[in-house]
Amino acid sequence: MLTDKHCKNAFCTPEKKRARFTDSGGLYLEVSPAGSKRWFCKLYADGKEGRMALGSYPGVGLADARRARDRAKLQKSLGVNPIQARRIERLKASNPAGDTFKDVALEWFAKQAPQWSQGHADRALRQFERDLFPWIGSRLMREIEPVELLATLRKVEARGAIETADRVLMLARQVWRYAIATARADRDVTEGLKDALTPYRGTHFGAITDPTQLGELLRALDAYRGGPIVRAALQLSPILFQRPGELRGGEWTEMDLDGAMWEIPPGRMKRTKDGKENGEPHMVPLPRQAVKILRELEPITGHSKLIFPGERNHDRPISENSVRTALITLGYSSELQTWHGFRATARTMLAERLECDPLVIEAQLAHAVKDANGRAYNRTQYLKQRTKMMQQWADYLDELRGQARRP
Repeated sequence: MLTDKHCKNAFCTPEKKRARFTDSGGLYLEVSPAGSKRWFCKLYADGKEGRMALGSYPGVGLADARRARDRAKLQKSLGVNPIQARRIERLKASNPAGDTFKDVALEWFAKQAPQWSQGHADRALRQFERDLFPWIGSRLMREIEPVELLATLRKVEARGAIETADRVLMLARQVWRYAIATARADRDVTEGLKDALTPYRGTHFGAITDPTQLGELLRALDAYRGGPIVRAALQLSPILFQRPGELRGGEWTEMDLDGAMWEIPPGRMKRTKDGKENGEPHMVPLPRQAVKILRELEPITGHSKLIFPGERNHDRPISENSVRTALITLGYSSELQTWHGFRATARTMLAERLECDPLVIEAQLAHAVKDANGRAYNRTQYLKQRTKMMQQWADYLDELRGQARRP
């Protein structure tokens, strides 16, 4: 067996690649011609010899090397691979942040936020800071119990924010999954908590899909006696069925009325941050009815950058509440028809009444759909088919409007 004196005086002659000095139980000191000394322990698996590095001498002395050898052998006797176990411990120690919920949540957020739109990132961070950090932010991930998180979520419910509680739970669930993957937690404490919360079923935007009722609505829109800007927005909404923010934020430079095409820049679309910065614009074919409405509006707002400028501030578009209030004035509450609901109206009736291709409809809605290989279709595809479909849709709306006038 080795002694401290043996270890100190051990050397390797220049003609050898290395020299080994054996202790006991598979422990040995390996010395290079340059003078470096490293401890190793022999390990056997499936009849094959391997070795585990235990550190360098004299940083790791003889007594420490023997204790490390004994720990490795004990792990092996318990069915644990000591080399793999040590590798995992090193990975755990390499985590750049701490182990509290706030540490892990902010680390996860920093990795996700670059892929999100700014609005989505701001909303997620706000929910962390308002609904989670004050209560469990300083707690170690491994020590948080399901009942603690449930109590935190019920504080959100207590203020009547049932939907928010559901979203906060989804955020927490993603943090726990990240914590497990980075060895800061051993289990997902969010599992099963949804059943303990007040049930939340996502509300659907009010949308008319009955032809007769839609004809009555179109007639009501024509009879609107408010300002011409809101009136034009009302009339264009069912024809073009774009998102309210995309329509009301439209600019005249995006419109090619002669070519009957509206090109919405990617930065104004509902997309990820990368999609907004590097994506293609969304092309909206304009049926002749839409071109007519826009040409009638152009003398009124054409001097402005915006197609639908606000009444008080022409540098900002009309608010979403402007059209919502107009619909309510016409007798259409949010349960019956919303501005955003015109998208559901068109999507349903284009498929069921006009039997249009679902892929063409989804492309017009600017939804990313996938082919059999999982690749997302380019939103500018099907432009020829969409142009035909949009004119067919506008003509169909005219037909319904005319039917509504009949006794």
